[in-house]
Amino acid sequence: MTQRSAPTIEESLEEVVRALAAACEGDFSVRLPARRRDVVGELQGRVNELVGQNRRMAKELARVARVIGRDGRMTERAVLPGVYGEWAASIESVNALIDDLVRPTTEVARVITAVAAGDLSQKMALTIEGQPVRGEFHRIGTTVNAMVDQLSSFADETTRVAREVGTEGKLGGQAQVKGVSGTWRDLTDSVNVMASNLTDQVRQIAAVTTAVAEGDLSQKVTVEAKGEVAALARTINAMVDRLSSFADEVTRVAREVGTEGELGGQAQVDDVSGTWRDLTDSVNVMASNLTDQVRQIASVTKAVANGDLSQKVTVEAKGEVAALAETINSMTDTLRLFAEQVTGVAREVGTLGVLGGQAEVPGVSGTWRDLTENVNFMAANLTDQVRNIAQVTTAVANGDLTQQITVDAQGEILELKKTINTMVDQLSSFADEVTRVA
Repeated sequence: MTQRSAPTIEESLEEVVRALAAACEGDFSVRLPARRRDVVGELQGRVNELVGQNRRMAKELARVARVIGRDGRMTERAVLPGVYGEWAASIESVNALIDDLVRPTTEVARVITAVAAGDLSQKMALTIEGQPVRGEFHRIGTTVNAMVDQLSSFADETTRVAREVGTEGKLGGQAQVKGVSGTWRDLTDSVNVMASNLTDQVRQIAAVTTAVAEGDLSQKVTVEAKGEVAALARTINAMVDRLSSFADEVTRVAREVGTEGELGGQAQVDDVSGTWRDLTDSVNVMASNLTDQVRQIASVTKAVANGDLSQKVTVEAKGEVAALAETINSMTDTLRLFAEQVTGVAREVGTLGVLGGQAEVPGVSGTWRDLTENVNFMAANLTDQVRNIAQVTTAVANGDLTQQITVDAQGEILELKKTINTMVDQLSSFADEVTRVA
């Protein structure tokens, strides 16, 4: 086998030129064979070292770009061991560039993370390690800080309106966020529309419920509403309708019973339940009980007026109505006893001729006591008068013309008294004359 001869210097230099041309075009894969032991061979070795350093530099920069730019490992830095001079300065420059890029990015991330966590007090520093942030980073920092300011203002205003409306009950508040546009303007407007709608809805609901509390059942909730607020408005309006119907019916029954005297009326309130059903039933029970009580009291008093003292109030009653029933029954008992006693005295005196009787009506007072005493006084006077008249007429019949009627009397009895006394006087005078002549 024939041994290949060493390349000439010209051939070796051509290889060096080709390797350098490939490196200039970014191809760091070319390597020169180290077959020469002269200066050309040393040149080839140095070219190989130069291309190798470039290859390692390219790989390291590609790695750093991948782990930082794609993987997000912001703490990674370029490392190229064994290099000096401009190679080391290039690595340091790349790392300084990464630091300069990472620090503002980290600041932006820190502020955005705080914003995402609800902390709007953080701002992006516009001076880092004593050096002001410039260019795009300054613009980004200013934009981020302006965003934080607007978010903070929006949050403060929204919180204020929510606190005033939801906690303090101060309606009518509006969020004032200056200098906002786009979505922030839309959000501010939405909050203000919500607060305005809620103010209108709550105020009208309050006006209607206040009117109901003051007895005005003509008001209705007419404000535009949706969802649960609309359901609440419908519920309040239905409540007002039922209260109005209930009030109308109760007023009608009260007017019929209390003013017009029409008993037997009942409140008719449709579609009510719960307390309103109970109230309607209570009003109807009251009206029914009052009807029964008044009608029976009227029946008994009418019977008394017609002279029937056998009736009693037997309807179930309580309180003052029960006391009235007891009073009427007691009055009926007293009247019946009074009538029985007066009838007894009248029958004894007027029919049986039994004088001296007295009406005994225990427990009476006032007019009934006066009537009883007047009847007894009349009976006593009549007894004294009749007995005195009987005594005198008996004496006359027995020939005793010395007796005179001395009992007090008035009216026709007085006339009778005078007539009898005159008759006695005349009989006595006649007897005296007859006796004298004889």
